[in-house]
Amino acid sequence: MITTPSLENCWDLTPLYLAPDDPAWERDLQGALSAAQAFAADWRGTLDEKTMSAPALAAALQSYAALQKQGLQPYFYAQLLFSAKSDDDRHKALFARAREVWHTVTETTLFFELDLLRLSHEIFVPLLSAPELQEYKHYLQQLRAHAPYTLSEAVEQALKRKDLSGKEAFAQLFEEVTGEMRFTFTFPAEESPREASGEELLALLYHPDGNVREGAFSTFLQGHAAAGTVLVACFNNIFLDHGKEAELRGYPQLMTPTHLESETAPAMVEKMMDVSEANYRLGQEYFALKRQLLGLERMKNTDLYAPLSTQVRHIDFAEAQGTVLAAFQSFSPQLAELAQSFFAEKRIDVFPASGKSGGAFCHGMAPGIAPYILTNYTGTLRDLSTLAHELGHGVHFVLSGRQNLYNYNAPLPLAETASVFAEILLTRHLLAVETDPQLKIALLCSKIEEIIATTLRQNVLTRFELAAHRKRGEGLLSSDDLCALWLNENGKLFGDAVEMIEPYRWGWSYISHFIQSRFYCYSYIFGELVTLALYRRYQQEGASFVPKYFALLASGGSQSPVEALRPFGIDLNAPEFWQEGYDLVRELLTELRQLIEKGRQQAS
Repeated sequence: MITTPSLENCWDLTPLYLAPDDPAWERDLQGALSAAQAFAADWRGTLDEKTMSAPALAAALQSYAALQKQGLQPYFYAQLLFSAKSDDDRHKALFARAREVWHTVTETTLFFELDLLRLSHEIFVPLLSAPELQEYKHYLQQLRAHAPYTLSEAVEQALKRKDLSGKEAFAQLFEEVTGEMRFTFTFPAEESPREASGEELLALLYHPDGNVREGAFSTFLQGHAAAGTVLVACFNNIFLDHGKEAELRGYPQLMTPTHLESETAPAMVEKMMDVSEANYRLGQEYFALKRQLLGLERMKNTDLYAPLSTQVRHIDFAEAQGTVLAAFQSFSPQLAELAQSFFAEKRIDVFPASGKSGGAFCHGMAPGIAPYILTNYTGTLRDLSTLAHELGHGVHFVLSGRQNLYNYNAPLPLAETASVFAEILLTRHLLAVETDPQLKIALLCSKIEEIIATTLRQNVLTRFELAAHRKRGEGLLSSDDLCALWLNENGKLFGDAVEMIEPYRWGWSYISHFIQSRFYCYSYIFGELVTLALYRRYQQEGASFVPKYFALLASGGSQSPVEALRPFGIDLNAPEFWQEGYDLVRELLTELRQLIEKGRQQAS
């Protein structure tokens, strides 16, 4: 049920600004704009081949980071307000204001990175060895990777201006439309239908009654179908924009900008996805086993997360907090202490509410600005896992806050490492303290389902996204086009093991990653498989693993994924590495079968 959240359940944004009308908010935003103009006056035309020096570049980088951070704080605040209540006109206006000013800031300072990209190889390379620039070395190397695809300053400025009313406007429209959606549904144990949020309906996918699960998901998807005209337009324009920009910049592949940002080689990612596709049969084995456990003649995709018991276990938020912290404590007291700060400092917005963004996220903006977490907690086991996941992100942001702004964010493939590791810690903790064999089976099922969702399903999503982008290059996509592509890719994973309900053809329409972050989904596969490998090393090394793990998180984006994982003996270019994660899934399947057999023997 959508509630009016109490202050205990909402995040406290006053450390950022006292209120939306706090004069400090506009002052900081204007300060960033003034700083950007001063930066341009000081540095435009000075960092050329003749005058470039390491001390000058270091000073420019420090100044550039300072003005960005000044503008990011008000932007962050407005974004959080909008995420928590997008149907408030004040929040819409504040976020729009922040976006527009931030665009002016980035446009004003655009020359800086372009000047660096224009430096000759002979001038640029020696700078990387200068002592003054060592803390910026990785950023400069990554910046240089974009050089072949960078256009003139005038064109880059035009693209930024176009984005404000182009792809970013469509992305915001998508968030507003989906965030304001309301669905009429008769909930179990309620006599009449009522209005509900999408998160409440999706939570019912974990309900023991199959008719409830299918009804809730169908209602959710049909609601998106009813908004199909707007949603299809958002997808078409976002895809078209990306295709045209890729053409303009001369990217060899549609995924090239994501590879550049992620520091992932295309061949490595394709190998990872091929291995994942080859393991779809592993998912089908689990689906068949789950069908037997549920006693179903046929398995529908609304049954994938069905509980094995008819007793619905509700986990109140206080219990969830204690459970997650206990799981973290078993790994490291430091991990638990860092996670506890999010509760103590009220940096979590907990329950579903009108106008609130769906799903969950942890948002870290810059070093020195505390990260915040949003969830839509409804008390399911999945929600418990999501809380652990987002707290993992939170700890990651806190630790990487020791880096400078340029190295704050981990490369995309490692961005999910801490979150997935936290989920594994939670599962192992729950399995260790639970004595009921049937509940252990349920917990193990839940963990396998999470891994499948984070690897095999994300592979499906990435394949769909790539296919949709390619088809958009041929012409305007209809809703039927998108639905057909979606069913085709999902059918490869489900095979004959799972029947898709008819409304699921609209399953693509609510996935915001397709709108907000091009090809982000493959990072989930990468992160999950890498984290499974890291957890295996933790099992082998014990306490000596912990400091290396914290060092990995604290490194933020100061190293490439290949470099960051080298201390753990992980070679991302080894073809057999990607299969290692799926081998662990097969081990979990074997463990599950053994628990099932043990339960049968005890019952007889």
